[in-house]
This record gives sequence, structure tokens and C-alpha cells, in this order.
Amino acid sequence: MAPTKAPDSSRRSDRSRRAIHDAALALVAEVGYRRTTIEGIAARAGVGKQTIYRWWPSKAAVLMDAFLDLAGRAAEDAGAGDTGESAPGIPDTGDLVADLKLVLRATVDELNDPALEAPTRALTAEGIVDAKLGAEFVHKLLDPQLALYVTRLRAAQEAGDVRADVDPRIALELLIGPLMHRWLLRTLPLTHAYADEIVEYAVGGLAPRT
Repeated sequence: MAPTKAPDSSRRSDRSRRAIHDAALALVAEVGYRRTTIEGIAARAGVGKQTIYRWWPSKAAVLMDAFLDLAGRAAEDAGAGDTGESAPGIPDTGDLVADLKLVLRATVDELNDPALEAPTRALTAEGIVDAKLGAEFVHKLLDPQLALYVTRLRAAQEAGDVRADVDPRIALELLIGPLMHRWLLRTLPLTHAYADEIVEYAVGGLAPRT
């Protein structure tokens, strides 16, 4: 008789982690951050509560990890058709307007994606009243993304497409701020056309004066 193969514990752990991530995201979308509990996540994922506490110290840590995993998977799916070998980030084709429009359109798609929208809104709202969670959300998710804009705008400065006196960190807020404002308030539809207009208006003010 052939020897019985031992269960793959790492694969089982991966399945459990994914089930916990999915359960956490589903609950926060359905009942909100405050009503989501470790007990609820465990029941939804079909695991013991101690399994969650073995990997994460708190509900906030579970949700943050789940959201970062979701965002990472979304980014991988978005780049699945890209056969280029360039590093991840904002493209640098030499056309700043076209590059920024491409990225802002992708941001619009992410904000409008039902799978991402609910947990993003929940964590954004809770981050306003929970300073620690808000700081972690900014540090782990927002800052790495904003750094890509800074890098692209600095390259544009070196190429002479953006004024040398422009602060890239402030300039990127001209691009991201309007999108987030419209998304948070839900006053008007968030569209590619709107993203394009933001880029046109912002870059027009960043270009060297003649």
C-alpha cells in the first residue's frame, strides 16, 4: 500500500486566511465596521475564533490585512494583460497628461468597483473617528500609491513639463482630491470623463509659464 501523503498545512492555512479575509470584507460591507466582530468573522469563515487571534491581534488588523490583500488582487487583475516589463507604477511615456489620465481612469474604476467600494467606505469612515486605524490605512495603503504620483511628477519636472517650484506632494492632491470628494459625497457620477477633466485642469496649472 502506498504511504498516505501528509496534509499540506501551508495550503490549509492559505485557504483559512482567504476565507477569513473574504468573511471580514463581506461583513464590513453588510453591517459596517463597528458591528463587525471577530466572532462574526470566525463564524462566517468557518474557523475557530482562536485561529483568527493566532494570526491577528484585533478586528482592525484582520480588516486591514483583508483589504490590502483585496487591493493587491485587484491590481494584479488590472495588470494581467500587460506584457511589458516596466516596474509597477504610473507609466512614463513622455506624455504627462496621457499618463495621468490612464491612472486616474483606473482609480475611478476601482472606486466604482462594488467589491472594493464597500470596504473602502467602511474603513475610510472609521478612520475618521479612529485615529490609529486611519493612520494605518494611510501608511499601508494610501502613502505607497501617492508615492507613485510623486515619482512621476518629479520625472516631469526633470523633463521640463512641470514647473521646478511645484511641490509634487501638493500637486498630486489636485488630482486625487476631487475624485475622492465626489466619491465620498456621491453628488455626481464618478466617470472617466471627469477624471480626464481633472488632469487637464491640474496640468494646465502645473506647466511652465511662457
